[in-house]
Amino acid sequence: MQIFPAIDLRGGQAVRLFQGDYGQETVYNSDPAAVARDFRAAGAKFLHVVDLDGARDGTLANFGVIAAIARESGLAIEVGGGIRTEDRIRQYLDLGVSRCILGTAAVRDFDFTARMAQTYGDQIAVGVDARDGYVAISGWMELTKERGVDFCRRLFEAGVKTVIYTDISRDGAEQGTNLALYRELAEIRGLDITASGGVSSIAELKELEAIGTKAAILGKALYTGRLDLQAVLREVGSC
Repeated sequence: MQIFPAIDLRGGQAVRLFQGDYGQETVYNSDPAAVARDFRAAGAKFLHVVDLDGARDGTLANFGVIAAIARESGLAIEVGGGIRTEDRIRQYLDLGVSRCILGTAAVRDFDFTARMAQTYGDQIAVGVDARDGYVAISGWMELTKERGVDFCRRLFEAGVKTVIYTDISRDGAEQGTNLALYRELAEIRGLDITASGGVSSIAELKELEAIGTKAAILGKALYTGRLDLQAVLREVGSC
């Protein structure tokens, strides 16, 4: 299983939110590129980056920071947050980003998402963020009427290969991830699932790997020291 340490960006800083609440933010580092370098030094090969400002308002507020991370980290980077046009996809891919994550755009313009998946293949993933089982968009501020698992099935049928699924209620809480959810998602044969939200133990990661989960994102548990990245990479799957 691939392990993606995470950097969430807001105002140019590495932060974490609690359950997607922009009012409950903790700043961990004013130099996100340094955080990425530390992840690489610990043995990471992959990195998950989210532009929280972009997710909420669609701007490129943290583009320069992401460019620095791409330039300095030496990691395979996936980026999400505010990617709603093909031009934005090209801007990130031209930086050397390995994969772009569509979120709000995937819900509001499903045909666009299908076209991008067909055009860019593995360079496109869709981030499905769910609260109480239903898809949330616009930086988790707006709840839709579609179940997240049903949306994942539609995405797979449209040609999307990778989905990053976040249970918002678990995100940043360090109370464990929603294993039952990922067992259900594993039934969508052929769709690569990345688990995100609340992963806080090596035992959970091993269970996710056994389920068949392709990758997992580690956020707050790394920043608080609950999980040690080097230990995770030794114990779980391929780094």
